[in-house]
Parts: sequence; C-alpha cells; structure tokens
Amino acid sequence: MRVTLLGTGDTTGTPTVGCACDTCETARERGIERSRFSVHVANDRTGESVLLDCSPDFRRQFLDNDVSLPDAAVVSHVHFDHLDGLGNVYRLLDDLPVYAADETDPVTGESVAETVASKYDYLDQVRVEATTPLEPTRVCGLDVTLVPVDHPPMICYGVVVEDPETGAKLSVTGDTSYGLPAESRDVLADPDLLLADAIVPADLCDHHPAGGSHHAPDGTPRTFGTKHMTREGALDLADELDAAETRLVHVAHYYPAQEAFAEPLAVDGETYELR
Repeated sequence: MRVTLLGTGDTTGTPTVGCACDTCETARERGIERSRFSVHVANDRTGESVLLDCSPDFRRQFLDNDVSLPDAAVVSHVHFDHLDGLGNVYRLLDDLPVYAADETDPVTGESVAETVASKYDYLDQVRVEATTPLEPTRVCGLDVTLVPVDHPPMICYGVVVEDPETGAKLSVTGDTSYGLPAESRDVLADPDLLLADAIVPADLCDHHPAGGSHHAPDGTPRTFGTKHMTREGALDLADELDAAETRLVHVAHYYPAQEAFAEPLAVDGETYELR
C-alpha cells in the first residue's frame, strides 16, 4: 500500500494567497507547498487507488505527483477544502464511487452521503456509496472504515485503510479535536502510519477566541479552540494510539517560520510504502 500526501495544509494552504508572513515567504523561497488536504492510497496488488478527500487543489496535486487517477474516493466531511475538488472528475473519469457516511447530521439535516449526492447530482460520473461508520467496507481491495471524530458543529470522520493481505494500516484522524470517542480511538489504534490533524502549536491557543481545551496534565491545550488538535495534542494522540510513524497534517501558516517545516510536520508530495 503506497500512501502519497497530495495536500497537507488547512483551508487556506501554505503559502496562503496574498499573505507575506514569514512562514508563507519561507515556503515560497524554499518551494514548499501545503495545499488543501488530500491523500492518495494505491493498492499495488490490484493496480487501483483510493482518494481520501477531494481537495480544491485536485488538478495541481495530480499534475505535480506521479500517481494514478482514483478508482474510488472517500469524503470525510462536507467542508469545501475536503469536498469541492470532486467536480474535477468531469471529463477525467467515466465512473467514481464516492464513499461517505450515511449518518444524519443534526446541523445540516442530511448525511455526508446525501450532501455529496445533492451537490454533485449534475455529474453522472459521481456514484455515491452511503457507508455505515465503524463498519469496514472493501474498496479497491482495501478495507476502509469511517471513524466518527469531533469537529463541531458538523459531523466529521477519520478514515482507516487496511490491507487485508499484508495487514498494513493507515489511520487518518480527519479534522478533529483531541476529544475523539473511545471507540474511534480503538479503531484508529496501532497504525503503521498516522496522519494527524495538527493545525497550530499549542501556544497559539492564547490568540483563539475560545482559547484551548482538552488540556494535558501540565496545562498544555491539546485542542485549538474546539475543532482541531494542536501539534502537542496530535503528538499525544499518536503516543496513545501507538503509531509506528506519525505525520502532522492540516497544518496552518500560523506556525512560526522557524517551526513550520520541522519534523514531524508534513509537506505535499511525501510518499510512504506500508507493508
């Protein structure tokens, strides 16, 4: 199972359009990109691939990376930076099954699957597969499980991808606070590779209107506001899940320049072979 990080940034990406902060300028100078979040998972046994989330940067991501167009896609939630690239399949693919949760979101009154189906009803290529969370579904020869996480006020899911033949496991937290349900933590646990939401370092919680939450014993906030993990929270979660390797994703340009490209923060184009 080959995992390619197509997009490792948050909703504005790094560098952010029109921003001259030190971090964005450093990214431009070094030719580093963190486009909006998306992950390509290739099954070498079957020659198929799955796209986890459909970034608005779809076109550039597939031009810049040596990966195949997807045979299927998974949508974690309906925020634009994870969904709005789906329209790019027009004229590129004849058929794309899109796996999305079948649970009704009390905020929107419909499930993620229903939202995707209604938003892209004009695309004959998009075939929505309503999927029950916490139940593995075979996709392109891999077992894919949607995992409920905590991203208020909207419903959101992490994703686990396992190779049933080799046992290789990828866990993606999705957009989430540190307050993941215990059952979800159990499903995410023991991955060969963990991709964890880590939008900013914990000390930036002082600048959020809601501050920080889910504090560690030493008082460090593990959640930035209410929706995303801090770097420190993501690393604590990685330890709890016993991840063999961890990359921090959904990273904002608010990291100080001297920290923004340090390990284990991911950048676009990283590739991992899980066996």
